[in-house]
Amino acid sequence: MSAEVMTKEMQSSGSMLWIAVRASLVFIIICGIIYPLVSTGAAQLLFPHEANGSLLKDSKGNVVGSELIGQNFTDLKYFQGRVSSIEYKAEASGSNNFGPSNPALLERTRATIEQWKLDNPDVLISQLPIALITNSGSGLDPHITPQSAQVQIPRISKLTGISVDELAAMLEANTEGRDLGLFGEERVNVLKLNIELAERLSNK
Repeated sequence: MSAEVMTKEMQSSGSMLWIAVRASLVFIIICGIIYPLVSTGAAQLLFPHEANGSLLKDSKGNVVGSELIGQNFTDLKYFQGRVSSIEYKAEASGSNNFGPSNPALLERTRATIEQWKLDNPDVLISQLPIALITNSGSGLDPHITPQSAQVQIPRISKLTGISVDELAAMLEANTEGRDLGLFGEERVNVLKLNIELAERLSNK
């Protein structure tokens, strides 16, 4: 191979390398800088609440959680959400996926029912919604059905001194309808409901 041919090949390789470097720089700027800035800016402009984690605040402006992730309320004077096999830890989303005949699931369900009887002696076990003794697929479900909240009202009324009618009105005000009036079911965000309940208690 002559020196002239080798020189031309080296020049060609150098040219292709420079093209590749320039293309990489362009895509880094577009995909790594411009696109993230534009998408983040658009999200902050159009959907600021959702873009920042759908955070909920109390009356003092303190962040108390996200409306997208349930919390484990152990104080019986508050509404309680669904059973969570992961204790509502967002970094461990999931469930144990036990089958209906799994002994561990049966034991946990029996224990949940027995605890319900102790905590809610004024409510018949036949009125206990199945949603309160079953785990959601993610273990992070922030919602319960209106019926699941309704059966907790007698307990909460007795512990807080807030009348049943007041709690029922609070529940109704926090009941979300079907999406677009068609999809899903009516639901109640437990954290939102408990924020209102906590504010009502602080003003007593």
